[in-house]
Amino acid sequence: MTASHHDNLWRVSSDEAVSAGPLERDLIVDLAVIGGGFSGSSAAIQAARSGASVALLEARSIGHGGSGRNVGLANAGLWLKPDEILAELGEDAGRALIARLGAAPDMVYGIIEREEISCEATRNGTLHCAHAPSGMEDLRARFRQGNAHGAPLQLLDAEEAQERVGSASVHGALFDPRAGTVQPLSYCRGLARAAQRAGAQIFEDSPVTAIARDGDGWRVTCNGQTVQAGALLMATNAYHAPLSGAQPPAYTPVHFGQFATAPMPAEARERILARGEGCWDTALVMSSFRTDRAGRIILGAMGNLDGPGGGIHAGWARRKLRQLFPELADLPFEYSWCGRIAMTSDHIPKIVALGPNALSCFGYSGRGIGPGTVFGTAAAEALLSGDLSGLPLAPVKAHDESLTALRGSYYEFGATLMHAAGAR
Repeated sequence: MTASHHDNLWRVSSDEAVSAGPLERDLIVDLAVIGGGFSGSSAAIQAARSGASVALLEARSIGHGGSGRNVGLANAGLWLKPDEILAELGEDAGRALIARLGAAPDMVYGIIEREEISCEATRNGTLHCAHAPSGMEDLRARFRQGNAHGAPLQLLDAEEAQERVGSASVHGALFDPRAGTVQPLSYCRGLARAAQRAGAQIFEDSPVTAIARDGDGWRVTCNGQTVQAGALLMATNAYHAPLSGAQPPAYTPVHFGQFATAPMPAEARERILARGEGCWDTALVMSSFRTDRAGRIILGAMGNLDGPGGGIHAGWARRKLRQLFPELADLPFEYSWCGRIAMTSDHIPKIVALGPNALSCFGYSGRGIGPGTVFGTAAAEALLSGDLSGLPLAPVKAHDESLTALRGSYYEFGATLMHAAGAR
């Protein structure tokens, strides 16, 4: 089968489904949520389980955006090193965020178990792999800093890393036993299904066109209907659609593409990522690689498969597969797809106060599963209680990013150039 970027493996293989029609009537609720990804669906569960009435409004379908195009690594923490987080946020706020997101996989896998979400949940850790001997310097720094904050990280030498991955091309790895993998679209749909079961009203094909302050609450316009809500959460991240009444989230759009092979032969499955760890590497243009339930190899890297560099990125994927696993060099790619990441200039998520009882959460910079679940859950708690002290970050009145389109083009051009040059 020839790979097509229109074929998203997660949509083909998802065990979870959500039954939700469009909004067709006026509503009055305690909380209105805009966006049906990890953050919005997590917020809907939390609100409904607390006894609040909640309406989630998704412009397309649950998980249509980045949540359904994700790599599926349920990581602990952010992409930044802990010391860099402290430098950006200060000691107290930085340590609080590190601790909160370090426990994010506990929350993710706890919800999966509690709500019986069928999403290929595998909690056997992740491997941050050194793509070259020089990559070990970065991993040693992450090891020291992570362990200083209580993270149970393990630094693996080349021999052990190669045995774990099943590849001679890695030169060591940082193992995080807190983390794991999921089928991301199934996880997102499972969150929405669980929210419905708890009493939340979920609406697909329901793009919000306007929000406005209305007395002590908010008026949300959607499909020509009105939702009156005591509180409002905007959780659209990198798939925000224009609407009146609020500034859009400020971020740099970065594309990430993925390629999934046919299932590996049985003998290869016994050697390649046999424990099911999810991986990414230390290369300048980072690569991700993992397996799924069927034994496919899934490779990912920065790049817009829909753009003019799509063929170059496809050529990179073939070379990367050959470099990592030479015995699979001719294994066909059956699926390929891409999505958008909301990247902030400091790589730290943002919580913006849109007004009284209204928040916007965004900017996970490629780490949507753990932070999205944590931020969405905490936002629902804060909005319904009126107590913002439990948020992972203090909300700001505004967040600005400059030259976002230009910066996004720079990332894409750089990734395309390096993939064309065959850089690892």
